[in-house]
Amino acid sequence: MIPWNRLARASIPGGGGELLLLERNGEFVIRAGGRELMTSRAHASEEELGALAAAALGGRPAPRVLVGGLGMGYTLAAALRALGPGAELVVAELVPEVVAWNRGPLGPLAGHPLRDPRVRVREVDVAEEIREARSGYDAIVLDVDNGPEALTRRGNDWLYGRSGLGAAFAALRPGGVLAVWSASAAGPFAKRLRAAGFRVEESSLPAASGGRGGRRVVWVAVRLPS
Repeated sequence: MIPWNRLARASIPGGGGELLLLERNGEFVIRAGGRELMTSRAHASEEELGALAAAALGGRPAPRVLVGGLGMGYTLAAALRALGPGAELVVAELVPEVVAWNRGPLGPLAGHPLRDPRVRVREVDVAEEIREARSGYDAIVLDVDNGPEALTRRGNDWLYGRSGLGAAFAALRPGGVLAVWSASAAGPFAKRLRAAGFRVEESSLPAASGGRGGRRVVWVAVRLPS
């Protein structure tokens, strides 16, 4: 078997351990604690996350969208393809090196979405951005720490708990959309979304194109009138 080539490493702020960027035969992987967080081999569900969030906006002419977690850029790229020229997308990425990797070796994978003039990057915890935004976004798209069952930072539990969902509700404009990706099913999460004031649709999606690579879960939640 061809060995992986380690390209870079990065510390996760807040005691979340370390990320490793690996490459083998043109395939890229980001790992944390020996576990695979994301791979260029299987990204269909990440793209579907961006597309479903954009579709749920119903053609708003100039939506403002917060993307939490840059990953390998697939979700951002899918949202950009689906949204019009008046859209503004704010990417909140906690690990500065991940942004640098997307401007470097990972950039071609998703078509260099960070070069799109509609995109603005903030190297902050997405939780901070959500707390500060009062009715500031039409959509919030989250692909953070493998979903509601956090893998690398226990602090990410806040995002998916009662307080975090309440903050997301407050950060959205009326009829706004909260779209969340997860590597696995999280039974109570849809109930928490509804309790926070959202109408929820849950989708089970193939991890890779052609139905390969297991299943992932995406929730698309629309903010109901308060």
